[in-house]
Amino acid sequence: MYKAGDWILSGLMGCFVGTVYFLIEVTYKTVIGYPEGISWTMLLLALVMGIIMERMGAELPWRFPIWAQAILCGGAITAAEFITGCIVNLWLGWDVWNYSDLPGNFLGQICPQFAALWCILSGPCIVGLDWMRYAVRGGERPHYYWR
Repeated sequence: MYKAGDWILSGLMGCFVGTVYFLIEVTYKTVIGYPEGISWTMLLLALVMGIIMERMGAELPWRFPIWAQAILCGGAITAAEFITGCIVNLWLGWDVWNYSDLPGNFLGQICPQFAALWCILSGPCIVGLDWMRYAVRGGERPHYYWR
């Protein structure tokens, strides 16, 4: 059974990751001269992605290989991006992002390039979140398996 403090910690850590990602996205779009491409929906999605990533690391057993955790997490993030894209871009027509010019895209909302990037980024983020959780809450020291 979870204590309220565990849920609060999980939410804070997930929001931390989501906010950092959103700030990177804002910086990137500002530097390339496309600040109008920034949307509050990206922040909301980033927060959801951060929480997904934090929960993956918290809930999966240590014996579950870290590369498999990263692929599972990257797939979950890609699914969240697809659902959000279908709502905000296709249904509401807000045109927050469009990957139509990238090879292998699906409805212009997701593409294999970014799905792979999410998988690659998820591994180090899961490890970092595990160590943050350990530093705050204690418990079992993080350890990982590769196979």
